[in-house]
Amino acid sequence: MADAHAAPHHDYHLVNPSPWPLVSSIAVTIMMIGAVVWMKGLAPADSDAVTAALFGPGKAALFFAGFAGVLLSMFGWWADVIKESRGGDHTPVVQIGLRYGMMLFIASEVMFFAAFFWMFFDMAVFNEMRTEIPAIAGWTDTAAAWSTWPPKGIEVLDAWQLPLLNTVILLLSGTTVTWAHHALQVGDRQAAKTGLIITVVLGVLFTAVQIYEYQHILHENLFFNAEAANSGLYGSIFFMATGFHGFHVLIGTIFLLVCLLRLMAGQMSPEKHFGFEAAAWYWHFVDVVWLFLFAFVYVTFG
Repeated sequence: MADAHAAPHHDYHLVNPSPWPLVSSIAVTIMMIGAVVWMKGLAPADSDAVTAALFGPGKAALFFAGFAGVLLSMFGWWADVIKESRGGDHTPVVQIGLRYGMMLFIASEVMFFAAFFWMFFDMAVFNEMRTEIPAIAGWTDTAAAWSTWPPKGIEVLDAWQLPLLNTVILLLSGTTVTWAHHALQVGDRQAAKTGLIITVVLGVLFTAVQIYEYQHILHENLFFNAEAANSGLYGSIFFMATGFHGFHVLIGTIFLLVCLLRLMAGQMSPEKHFGFEAAAWYWHFVDVVWLFLFAFVYVTFG
């Protein structure tokens, strides 16, 4: 009988049983239900005290419980992947699979943003056709509001102020992360750390500028005012597209920060640093998406 624990005679890595797929699935489900509960509530006002406390409007506990589970799953799962890499389980064949996986993930993200751009272009390019919407109950005023783009009453942002600043910030961060990656490839760990530190700082700066921009929009009621009644689709598309991009910037910044911490801990080498390579790919994807957002959302149809 063959020894079940004998060394494998292939280049593939058979992953040990892991709790993280199940834990992360449960955590995400709880987080999404919690998000609905937080925003809308699932219990009437006259429900019992326990139900109202857990599921009443404005209750965020369920969301943050799920979010904590997601963070735990991310930390535990990715820590296991790093341990597998350092243990020699990531053979050349496995590394090819990891690269294909990251490519497919980025491709799925491209489709994700394509949906937002499709919606925006449909409203911006074919806006005059909105007047042909059947005058069903409640749609007449909305059709009239959507007949121009941006809708009447919407005060758009000046593309050459904060949006241009964030464009410069992201483009600069793309050069610094490339510098850091090249430095690691040639064995200059100090330059790699410096480039990564600058990239992370620029990522944080981008997020700070976007938060300020959102506060300005909301404080000045640029998208939501009496004159812009029934034209909320513009704000919805704007915040959905730019907001999800901002979320990706936040995730990318954390991704690069983890790479920086690993570099400082003495991990990664010129020959083996796929974690850093994947983070750089992701960051360049974020850069390219922003260029499209800047060109079309802020400049062309702004």
